[in-house]
Amino acid sequence: MSALPPLIAVVGPVEPALLTAWITHYRGLGIERFHLAFHFPDHVTADRRHQVQAACRELGIAPAAVSDGPWHEHTNPQLRDALRERAGAGWHLLADSDELHSYPAPLQEVIAEAEESGTGTVGGLMLDRVTADGSLAGWEPDQGLDAAYPLGAFLTHHLLRGDPRKIVLAHSSVPVASGNHRAPGHRPVNRPPVIVHHFKWRDGVRRDVERRAEHSADGTWKTASPARLAEARCVLEHLQRHGGRIAVDSARLGFRPVSLATVPDWWAAEATRLVTTWQPPTPAPRQNEPGSMISSPSS
Repeated sequence: MSALPPLIAVVGPVEPALLTAWITHYRGLGIERFHLAFHFPDHVTADRRHQVQAACRELGIAPAAVSDGPWHEHTNPQLRDALRERAGAGWHLLADSDELHSYPAPLQEVIAEAEESGTGTVGGLMLDRVTADGSLAGWEPDQGLDAAYPLGAFLTHHLLRGDPRKIVLAHSSVPVASGNHRAPGHRPVNRPPVIVHHFKWRDGVRRDVERRAEHSADGTWKTASPARLAEARCVLEHLQRHGGRIAVDSARLGFRPVSLATVPDWWAAEATRLVTTWQPPTPAPRQNEPGSMISSPSS
């Protein structure tokens, strides 16, 4: 049996408990090799930098690189690609530090099927996880992520109008776009897509999104497209309309109880339809803000 792929990731200033849960999850899938780089924007305190790196080392993993400065759009892919080069030939598992994959079969079988397809990729789809009342709350390690964020929906797609697709496994010969959303010329064919449980919507995320919007708008953080700023503004507008919470009762957003341990009975049909038909949104100017790149969603 061939060795399982290494995990490749660029890690920001996440809470140490999340980093521990993330690494523990992938070790539970059999992953033994972790090629990690840390990037810390200027606002991150020295204490937080130390805490997250110490948590990593306590788990027996030494980061391959540590960088700081503005979080430009090219920052992650440059660091990620250097890690992929370091990891060498073969398959690579790609996961952000708030993404926990749920595979339909052992990884060796998933990779064997991908090799037969000839695409050099395995695709996933983000299932955004939130608290029961939609508040952007923290969590405790003894509580666990599943209990703290029991609801799931395609929030990235429905609210942000962002690309919810993910490349979760890629052969080293396959270049992957920024954010691990696409591998041009190597579109995954696995259906349904792998579930990517996305635990972004935690305590502190609102300030992170505000910072992203601010720095993207003034050019401090360089970006090649208006998408990053547009998505941040969509989130902030939604939170403002709903008292700082995500509207978990919105029929359009479609939140439902989900778990890392089980595949929802609706996943195969709904996720396959979304990943197969998804297209980038057409920018539409808002009536009250001529020239704006986003239109205000109804939820």
